[in-house]
Amino acid sequence: DITPEKVQELADEIEVGIQGGLSGRPLLSVPHLVSDEASCYYQGYTLAEMSVHQTRKYFKSKYGYIVDNPEVGPTLANAYWKCGNSLPFLQIVEDLTGKELCGKAWVDSLKKDLDVHLADEKKEYDEIIEKCATEKEDGNIDLQMTVKFVDGDEVIADSSKSGLLGACKEFECFVAARTASA
Repeated sequence: DITPEKVQELADEIEVGIQGGLSGRPLLSVPHLVSDEASCYYQGYTLAEMSVHQTRKYFKSKYGYIVDNPEVGPTLANAYWKCGNSLPFLQIVEDLTGKELCGKAWVDSLKKDLDVHLADEKKEYDEIIEKCATEKEDGNIDLQMTVKFVDGDEVIADSSKSGLLGACKEFECFVAARTASA
């Protein structure tokens, strides 16, 4: 039987499993949604989620894929970030996608059958893995930046010394050694 006590017991069990103990506020509570002085945040989250789905739909319609697509980053930078706060949010979404912000793309994603959604995501994943497997990799990725992996005061790896992939490998070894000794 489902009882309030059993639901609370299950919630507590999950919270302990996720964060190692009970917190002062229940794990799944979102206090600012019920607090009128912060209700604008809730609206902002909704608008942001709508824009994410609309933007993803735009990119998928235009290019067929998003992950590892060299057009996506520069397009987002120019359309969404370059203007800073000089343009209204609703305008930048419309300028990029060609449509006023609406919830259709988000609602469509929510209506999608879970098995179909998972199959589509798996297909996209497999396609990008196959594409990456056929691409030649010279072992050097230049992000035109330095990436440092840091643990407290210790610099574990620095891409300016060993390249990005070298730094990633050093970090991988660090994590493996740390978890092996735990």
